[in-house]
Amino acid sequence: MIVLISETLRVRLLLLQLSQVIKYLDSRSLVHMEAINFCQNILRKKHVDWEAVYRFNLCRPIRDVDLVVTIGGDGTLLQASHFMDDSIPVLGVNSDPTQAEEVEDCNKEFDATRSTGYLCAATVKNFEQIIDDILENHARPSEVSRMSITHNSKQLPTYALNDVLICHPCPATVSRFSFSKKKEDQSSSSMVHCRSSGLRVSTAAGSTAAMLSSGGFAMPILSRDLQYIVREPISPGAYNSPMHGTVKPEELMEIAWYCNEGLIYIDGSHIIHSVQHGDIIELSCKAPKLKIFLPSHLISSKPAGMTVVA
Repeated sequence: MIVLISETLRVRLLLLQLSQVIKYLDSRSLVHMEAINFCQNILRKKHVDWEAVYRFNLCRPIRDVDLVVTIGGDGTLLQASHFMDDSIPVLGVNSDPTQAEEVEDCNKEFDATRSTGYLCAATVKNFEQIIDDILENHARPSEVSRMSITHNSKQLPTYALNDVLICHPCPATVSRFSFSKKKEDQSSSSMVHCRSSGLRVSTAAGSTAAMLSSGGFAMPILSRDLQYIVREPISPGAYNSPMHGTVKPEELMEIAWYCNEGLIYIDGSHIIHSVQHGDIIELSCKAPKLKIFLPSHLISSKPAGMTVVA
């Protein structure tokens, strides 16, 4: 007797699931493009001069405009911020917000989470109202801190809006480094010697991202403190001080790197700088602040030309 075992049903289920994922991705792309077109049509109605720029075409500082509008999510806003000083405000438009019902409905098949847009004050639902408020001077931007990074006393050109990760290029390799905190023109605190998976340092704006996921805490959005955490340290009681703490505005953090190789990741994986044994990295909040129109729920009751980036 010959028995034939067929996987037809399994294949059909996989194809069905794949078709659902493709439909979801197509929907995301369509919603994003519709948001771009919607925002552009609103700007045409307002009789303002504007220019559309694809995010990956940004290659030089943004100057001589009155406002930058980013259409996408936090990643688009982060990328635009790297080309901005403290003279031009930015408004983030979340083009594809997560839909709670969709996430619940698709939970058994795949993750249907869309864009978080934590720093984005607008969606297509309120974009015109916010633009009107800005044009009529009824809305004012907040100033959020960014992080200054020096490598062997040389200032790196990019200021971090979210966070910095310093680690070995291979995630399975131990990162060896020491760090201390010091005030300007004063001696350093005691050195903390670390063997771990690396060091993460965040601004207040970035404290709800990877920092929070790795055991940190959310900071008030307008705080100038930096927060640091040593990732997976090799030592007893490692998650107690001084493996996790803050760097005050009057302080800087000095890191001595003791691996042959190392990388500094700035605001994710797109901006990377190499370090080697004996290099010194300094981190502080002494960077130009970013003027940004924040979502109302992030701002306390007493809050301290145009380019469209899509």
